[in-house]
Amino acid sequence: MEASNNDRRDKADEGHANKRRKRGRQPKSCVACHRRKQKCDGELPCFNCARRDVASSCAYSDEAEAHRRQTSIAPQVNQQGDRPPSPMNEQNSDPPGSAADPTAPRHPEQHRSSGRASPEPRDAQVGNLFRSRDAPSFFGSSYFGPQAAAKIIEAPAPDLSSGIRHAAASTHSFRDVGGPFSQIWDLLGLLPRNKASVDRLVEVFLAELNWTIDAVHPASFKAKYDEFWERKFGFDDFASMDLRWLALLFIVLAYGVFLDCPFPKNTEVQRELQETSLRFYWASRRAIVIAPTFYGESTDLVRAGVLVTRYLIHLRRVPEAWLTTSFAMRMAQAQGIHIDGERWRLPRKETETRRRLWSHLYMLDKTIALAIGRPFAIVDQQCLVKRATNVWLDDEPDDRAATVPELPLSEPTLSVYNFLAHDLAKIVGNIQERCFGLFTVSYDTVLALDHDILEWEAKLPDYYHLKEPDTSRDQLHPFLYWNRLHLHSMYHFARVTLHRPYLLRQSITNRFRHSHDACISSACADLAMRIDYFQQPLHDRLKWTLGPHHLFNSALVLGIIAVKDPHSRRCHAILEDLTAYCDMQRADIWLNEFALAEVKIIELCIKKATQFRANRAMSTVEPPTERASQDLRYEQLQAPEAIAANGSNNNMNTFTSPNTELSSDSIPGLPHLAAGGGPFQWQAPWGDPAFPLFEPTDLQQWEHVLDSITQDQIMFGLK
Repeated sequence: MEASNNDRRDKADEGHANKRRKRGRQPKSCVACHRRKQKCDGELPCFNCARRDVASSCAYSDEAEAHRRQTSIAPQVNQQGDRPPSPMNEQNSDPPGSAADPTAPRHPEQHRSSGRASPEPRDAQVGNLFRSRDAPSFFGSSYFGPQAAAKIIEAPAPDLSSGIRHAAASTHSFRDVGGPFSQIWDLLGLLPRNKASVDRLVEVFLAELNWTIDAVHPASFKAKYDEFWERKFGFDDFASMDLRWLALLFIVLAYGVFLDCPFPKNTEVQRELQETSLRFYWASRRAIVIAPTFYGESTDLVRAGVLVTRYLIHLRRVPEAWLTTSFAMRMAQAQGIHIDGERWRLPRKETETRRRLWSHLYMLDKTIALAIGRPFAIVDQQCLVKRATNVWLDDEPDDRAATVPELPLSEPTLSVYNFLAHDLAKIVGNIQERCFGLFTVSYDTVLALDHDILEWEAKLPDYYHLKEPDTSRDQLHPFLYWNRLHLHSMYHFARVTLHRPYLLRQSITNRFRHSHDACISSACADLAMRIDYFQQPLHDRLKWTLGPHHLFNSALVLGIIAVKDPHSRRCHAILEDLTAYCDMQRADIWLNEFALAEVKIIELCIKKATQFRANRAMSTVEPPTERASQDLRYEQLQAPEAIAANGSNNNMNTFTSPNTELSSDSIPGLPHLAAGGGPFQWQAPWGDPAFPLFEPTDLQQWEHVLDSITQDQIMFGLK
């Protein structure tokens, strides 16, 4: 009886267990898939979490984790028998078509299977690209952190990902100002509520400006743009939002505000547009600073930094641009962009993109540093980047991009302008390093660097020539016209800055004549470009002035020349052009406080020179004997070499040098005016390369310089 009861009880227990297994489900899904009632593949992270970009928050319950480990023991054993795990294997598990896939040196079998050649033995070890915090990060050969150590011991690297996604499981409200999400919530609040308004600003940027400055890849940007607006307004989707791309979107909107209304009706509308654009600009700056805290590095951050720097140059806020370009450079170096893509065995398409992006940074860093007299951030000895080639692969698939041949210079692309500007930026860097450093250099060094600039000019293609360029291709390639203006402005910036310290130096042999002619010639040519600049609408100005055009002002140089020599034959023509330039500046509705400061300085130069010319006309005629003796004295001061030089005609420049034959060695009582000492130091910012040119906002300093020049001329009877 008892035996039968026991058998009956066992059968009941067995039936109860079978009944529970039949009604319930085996714990195989992760927490997120179980909550969403989605099919889970049991991986870590699972397919659904990886697709939703919340891979770091993928987790399993205790029962599901135990079941997952039991089912994955056998594959892991087989995989470990073939090859030990390493951080490089984890990187290679990413989709091969991903643009952010860091291709560090891989296993030999993978090189043979992919068809790429293995690294040559003579190549120096420059570092590796590791996947850190969900993004490729560069670490040099001296780095010995957890990931480098993991590579050495052939063990998996620790998970260093931290930030916004790890806080997704928290119940803390993301609207709370004390939480990390408060900054992102504020940034999203700065976007227009109407998506059509954002669409219009983005489209006008891509249609009007992007194709001339190579800012973003339109297809990739639009794909992320659509993904951003299609997100669901839930916690997971909010946590997975890419703040790095949001910084790029904000600065694109800042440009779009200007481009959407290039002809404001009045100053009130212009002021409103300026304030709206500045709000988007500051939102981009905030996102750039916050994004590295939550995520790893990204090329979107670098592109946003480049656009922010150009935006500041457009507003004439050059010292701030010096800071932003340094930050963008650090973001680029953190991704290994300062090492050529061929070293990383990257696809050709991605390699060309990284080269062009690095060239933009390089050009901005060198030119801004020279313009304001501050050290540049990029050291050539620590970079291994080749210049871009004349090929455009952005719209080509990866397989075809590897076989596209390089085009000749007769078939221009945006890459031609890119590597030409990069070559000139190298010369600009040499100018600052050799002529504007801590020690003085000989004048022969200046002439050698000027020879390098002239060689660069001689190698320009015919459609980029400074004199009589070939414009027959402008209809087929519209970017040629604007890139030509940008290269010409950069050329004049380099020559004027190089020869500026020698513009007013005195020499009995007139040995600084080359600097006088080069500086005046480039300043006049640049002033002609600036006068034409005011005839263009704003959306055309932005296509070529986001660079050296706003880093210096040739009108200031010509104003100083007019004050120094107000009675010369060319002074009247200079004053006429400067007056027209100031009138155009004041009539421009986009005039800001920095441009207004330059106008006031130029008007001050015009006033000083005009006063001297008026005083000369109203002064009494000197006695003939005294005037004849003075002219004879000046003629005796000129050496035969100087007279011969003055009589010769320079084929390259149509402007003669100022009268600089007077010196303190020949005229008693005349002070040393070149880098003068004692009380005569008015020429220090011009004659001493250690001093950068005064900021336009330093109006008192400029007044002191001009007063010193005029006082010296009156004191020694040179006027």
